[in-house]
Amino acid sequence: MTTTQGAPVAELRGAFRRYPGVVALDGVDFSVQPGEVRAVLGKNGAGKSTLIRLLTGAETPDEGIVLLGGEPFREQGGGRTREATRRGLRAVYQELSLVPSMSIAENMFLGAWRRRGGMLDHAAMVVETHHALHRLGLDLDPHLPVSALSPAARQMVEIARAFLGTPRLVILDEPTSSLAAAEVDQVCSAVRAAADQGVAVLYVSHRMNEIRRLADSATVLRDGRIISTLPVAEARTEDIVQMMLGRVAQAQRVEPRTGGQPLLSVRALSLPPKLANVSFELRAGEVLGIAGLLGSGRTELLESILGLRKPEAGTILVDGASVPRRSYKGMIRRGFGYTPESRKEDGIIPLLGVDENTVITDFRRVDRAGVLSGDAIARVTRTIIDRLHVKTAATSTPVVTLSGGNQQKVVIGRWIHARSRILLLDEPTRGVDVEAKRQIYDIIRSLAREGRAILFVSSEIEELDQVCDRVLVLRQGCMAEEHQAPDIDAERLLAACLG
Repeated sequence: MTTTQGAPVAELRGAFRRYPGVVALDGVDFSVQPGEVRAVLGKNGAGKSTLIRLLTGAETPDEGIVLLGGEPFREQGGGRTREATRRGLRAVYQELSLVPSMSIAENMFLGAWRRRGGMLDHAAMVVETHHALHRLGLDLDPHLPVSALSPAARQMVEIARAFLGTPRLVILDEPTSSLAAAEVDQVCSAVRAAADQGVAVLYVSHRMNEIRRLADSATVLRDGRIISTLPVAEARTEDIVQMMLGRVAQAQRVEPRTGGQPLLSVRALSLPPKLANVSFELRAGEVLGIAGLLGSGRTELLESILGLRKPEAGTILVDGASVPRRSYKGMIRRGFGYTPESRKEDGIIPLLGVDENTVITDFRRVDRAGVLSGDAIARVTRTIIDRLHVKTAATSTPVVTLSGGNQQKVVIGRWIHARSRILLLDEPTRGVDVEAKRQIYDIIRSLAREGRAILFVSSEIEELDQVCDRVLVLRQGCMAEEHQAPDIDAERLLAACLG
């Protein structure tokens, strides 16, 4: 279908979408023009995901109409998503949809196989895949299975798939949350090149530096309503944040605390080629940040401490005593808690409730004579929900239906339930909005005041001064520098990471 001259590529008119107890979209009017890069901003729960699902046909509005190229959907139910794809709409979600056991080329054409003479045309798919990857500056073999790729490379493949062929509207939902700076540059170049060719792009992100590089305009959502749509060049970041929150955001810096006794000591830990002779101490009541670029060995460090990887050399001490043969189960028994980098794949059990995801770390506190007690589970879960301000309709609500920030609070909450003393947090604020980040910082600082020791790993350098007492810079597998609050400076940290 050809887009009518002057008509928006996609449009919502008077769109309402309601869920039990929640109005996700409240009379929204929205449109995007050919060649426009539109940022969609809002805290978790503002309505961004619902807006995307209506445009892609994944859901139908309770009231109002959705138009693509000036014309409404013809299909109903599951047929709407296929119709949206046929009419040139592509979407890349924060949670990837690739099939790990299939090749890159096969994933690129899932559901739209190239055929020749009634047979799959693998050669054509490989050639087109190569060209699509090349446009993003990716030197990957199309025959490689996706399972062999790093998380960042998988994200790039998913983005390349969205720009395959001749899309009219591409929706990118937090596309760079797991990417390094060089890869972010590649994505930005691809987005601008597509816009120059008349492709409309909706760009959902919490990273204002990327928004300013890419977007022509920004739509701010709050509580299911559009607060404003404005040119990015004319918008101050603090004004956008105020529109997102409905109030002025208060920046804060850490008042440094003197840590207590060392709970964790790492001595000369080596895991070639990622880690070389890493040593540090983590004290009770301290939040210790680990800064480093993607691939610097941050995740490998946490996994080596926990026994998920076997280092070549080094010693781990807990409460001053060496732990020679580490296992994940054994370290959990010693009081460790761990939030993994990938919330979807390793952090939550999606279809289980908030309650089951919370108490899974310690069933002993919720059983009665060896039988799990529903009342005890609900009571314990409600305590965690109230303490961490988790937004959920009920304790039994499937955790997958929560926003990213609330899912992350549940993952942290399970270790509070387990009374863990040493928390290893890998990218605990990835893909969450500004308000949820602030809440997570407050949770972490509260846990430190209770005497817990917290290792905080983040690729977002600018957040470390807001939560950490100290920051260690991990560069090329070695601890390069140490920075102390209140003199933790984002620019100096970044310079140290880059070397």
